[in-house]
Amino acid sequence: MRFFLIDRITKWEAGSYAEGVKNVALSEDFFDDHFPRRPVMPGVLILEGLAQLGGLLLEASLQQQYAKSAKAVLTVLERTKFRTMIKPGDSLLYRTEVMALNEAGGKIKATARRDDQPVTSTQMVFAFKAMDDPLLDTKRKHLMDVWRQ
Repeated sequence: MRFFLIDRITKWEAGSYAEGVKNVALSEDFFDDHFPRRPVMPGVLILEGLAQLGGLLLEASLQQQYAKSAKAVLTVLERTKFRTMIKPGDSLLYRTEVMALNEAGGKIKATARRDDQPVTSTQMVFAFKAMDDPLLDTKRKHLMDVWRQ
């Protein structure tokens, strides 16, 4: 199963920052077991949404700055904090900012908020892995087109 934990990218500036939204619906598969009769979005999935947005931002930043294509792979989480729980009906606003970038990888600062309330904050380190898969490139381009409409 593949989780897409971004519904829409609302702001995008390669090399700098990106913002996106995740609307949390009761129909999400993870609510079946987390937790019965008291649904709460798992913190690791909030981190995954931030990693998806941050990885896309770093990949675009790598392309822009070094004219190289690679897949960003999450390697380290630093200073991660969870401040509140997310329930069905909530909307998460993700924000990722490039802190460092080179040809081997990059680092982002990432936050998730509900309205004006902080939910999660972290710093994420990614390594770049060379990919030569035209089908994967086509699928990723299609997703970016959908998310950035």
